[in-house]
Amino acid sequence: MNAELRQEEYRGNCNNIRKRQHCDGTSPKENLRRASTFRTSSDLSGDHGFHYMLLAICGLIYMDTAIGVTILSFVLPAAQCDLEMDSTAKGWLTASPMLGMVIGSYIWGCLADTKGRKIVLIATLLMDGIVGVASSFVQYFWLFVIFRFFNGFAVTGAMGICFPYLGEFQPTKYRERVLCWMEMFWTVGVIVLPLIAWLIIPMDFTYVTETFYFKSWNLFVALCALPSLMLGLWLFAFPESPKFLLECGEADTALEVFKWIYSRNTGADPDTYPVKCLQEKTKHQDKSTRSLKLHKRKDLKVLFTEIRDLTSALCKPPYLRNTVLACAIQFGLTSSYYTLMVWFPELFTRFEQFEHVRPGETTSVCIVSALPDNGTLFDPYGCDDTMIASSVYLHTVYIGLACIPGSIILPIFVHKLGAKFFLIVSLVVSGAVTIGFYYVVNSTQNLIFSCVFEALTSLGISLVYCVIVDMFPTNLRVMAAALSLTMGRLGALVGNLVFGYLIDLACEIPIVLFAAFLFVCGILSFLLPKTGKETLE
Repeated sequence: MNAELRQEEYRGNCNNIRKRQHCDGTSPKENLRRASTFRTSSDLSGDHGFHYMLLAICGLIYMDTAIGVTILSFVLPAAQCDLEMDSTAKGWLTASPMLGMVIGSYIWGCLADTKGRKIVLIATLLMDGIVGVASSFVQYFWLFVIFRFFNGFAVTGAMGICFPYLGEFQPTKYRERVLCWMEMFWTVGVIVLPLIAWLIIPMDFTYVTETFYFKSWNLFVALCALPSLMLGLWLFAFPESPKFLLECGEADTALEVFKWIYSRNTGADPDTYPVKCLQEKTKHQDKSTRSLKLHKRKDLKVLFTEIRDLTSALCKPPYLRNTVLACAIQFGLTSSYYTLMVWFPELFTRFEQFEHVRPGETTSVCIVSALPDNGTLFDPYGCDDTMIASSVYLHTVYIGLACIPGSIILPIFVHKLGAKFFLIVSLVVSGAVTIGFYYVVNSTQNLIFSCVFEALTSLGISLVYCVIVDMFPTNLRVMAAALSLTMGRLGALVGNLVFGYLIDLACEIPIVLFAAFLFVCGILSFLLPKTGKETLE
């Protein structure tokens, strides 16, 4: 079999297969039958051992991103004295990883849609781990801010890529259900983080010299960075997405991936895989973007041209409508989620302070939010008390536990009701819960509403990723997810920056504003296409 014929067969030129002998030596009729579509090849490769391992690593990556996104909620109070952080400095530190996410999301998405899912996912994880470990040794505030910026820059790439990478391996009938199980891993991350913090940060652990210190909070930051390194190294054992390989015109490599998956799932020899050639979309490029070298000016120009063309495709019919919907929903949902979740710990503290001073009395969110924090007048960096109250850890664990029922119900019923149904319900009900915060009168009610809000909005964020996997074709999928993620993080950044100003004007304004965001996102979700029934484009 000469190389020209072999390449022609792998590109799915099934008309010519009728006339020529196939590499497996079977009849022309059988050769035509075996020139398989992606869907058939995926179904024939099985759905057991490898797919469970893939769900495990992608789920752990998503859990790792949950830790990376929320870690600062425990670092801020523990490190405020060592890094000399007043309220303004804390605001800068909170905003720095969010700014990194805004900038990094689209850059990683472009690379993943041109260079490959796996290699870019590995790069984001290793970068997050290395920068995270390095940041634990930092002694100066602004240097720590810079390192956390790059943590946000890296972690947003992993968050945006893991869903498409997982989804592109799945048979159609299982894809939506498998993607929905990812929410359970996020929930585990939300539960595990406060438990690790509760174990490490209160430890009497200090190493101090004249020019260097390393305390329990530094150890906590370093330990939370290690999973990224381990997951990045583990991912080397997994293949590139066969769907992406086909999109790049590498049908022979994609076929080898299917053979390898088939062998892992069945224990059979890879050569016994029933598919012998894959149908492939016609490519208009002579050279795959995967083979482009970023250090070569000519290749870099080709890459930028490809990115420009893909970006332009997202902003024109037939994808413009879905792009606008995904970005708008992400902006409203993520801005509400991150802004209010940052506010909740402060509310817990204010309610407890009020109930300690005036036991038995009821109050409201607006009253406790207006209470002055007199401690900052005498101790701006909080050096007199850097201990985090046990109730803070406990409340965060409760919020994570509240997400478990939804994380179980979603994958069980999503195939019957659809991801779109659950997304609409989560957005509308979370909007109603946001309105309910105005009527909270004590810390117990505040905790209950916080748990319900976290459970619904985190579910909504995962569902948006699930829907995006089906809404866009392979060559635009990660870029679309990244663009929507960019809008979401931009919303979160703006929300955190303006929240203090709005709540000082009137407590009701941010409550009504973010509730309106969620209601509008729920209405927009009605316009989304139904997902989970068709083979990925």
